[in-house]
Amino acid sequence: MSSRTAKFIAKRLALGLLTLFLVSVVVFFATQALPANAAQAILGKTATPAALKALSAKLHLDESVFSQYWHWLTGIFHGSLGTSAATQQAVTHVLGSRLLNSAFLVLISAVIAIPLSIGLGVLMAMKRDKTADHTLSTSTLLVASLPEFVIAIALVLILSTSVFHVFPAVSLLGPGQHAWNKPSIVVLPALTLILAVTPYISRIMRGSMIEVLESDYVTMARLKGLSERAVIWRHAVPNAIVPAIQVSALQLAWMAGGVIVVEFVFDYPGTGTLLINSVTERDVPVVQAIALIIAAVYVVVNLLADLSTIMLTPRLRTAAR
Repeated sequence: MSSRTAKFIAKRLALGLLTLFLVSVVVFFATQALPANAAQAILGKTATPAALKALSAKLHLDESVFSQYWHWLTGIFHGSLGTSAATQQAVTHVLGSRLLNSAFLVLISAVIAIPLSIGLGVLMAMKRDKTADHTLSTSTLLVASLPEFVIAIALVLILSTSVFHVFPAVSLLGPGQHAWNKPSIVVLPALTLILAVTPYISRIMRGSMIEVLESDYVTMARLKGLSERAVIWRHAVPNAIVPAIQVSALQLAWMAGGVIVVEFVFDYPGTGTLLINSVTERDVPVVQAIALIIAAVYVVVNLLADLSTIMLTPRLRTAAR
């Protein structure tokens, strides 16, 4: 790794940490405005004033809001995200299996959606202004115009009712089970995410491919007698894929937040459903933790996208040395 690349990574990491710090400030002080008392929520309405006072002191609720933020922030650095007001368990314990279920759902969706999107984009560019291009362009535009919850409901009507009763409409899991133990419950949520992100990536890939196919070096490669397959996959796609990678990163980051709606529709046991339940129950520590995790995913995914762009772009890769 060159010194310039190392400096770039260090700079991006520093900006990422600054972003997370600012997000933590916004999340903490925004949740403080919620009409909830953590000590009251943990002990219940029948708690005595003495018990409330003792627990408030333990949770630093009797201190200033800035002092509470400092205790919360330092707790994060020590691996503690606080105590859930709803379950009275550590937030890390509450998040455990649900975080893994959400990560599994996003991973499966991304592994399918990104290659599919790139392939569709290449196909539309190769069939430019032909029937296949018009059909796929119109279809992707139609799907892109639909909110994810509409796509989810449509999939339930088609694949989980009397039309085709193939997959369960609700993602139910037994105690101690994870999503990968029952793959059938992941199909519809994953398919919803795939349909939600594929149109954007494929259309960007199509535009980038058309621009590259009209470039001089692609024309030169054809004049040299290279096969069309070699021209497309060896010369055109590697140069056209960079914008698609950037859009893919944005869509993956969107999945971290967009999965909330999808999980709620299918009652999928992930962080999205947990976040909605926590907001309803005024479980502030869990809400804060999930919001911070989503922000961290945004930062990491965008950093990886920038690094991939440098590695795949010869001009940037040479400049970084």
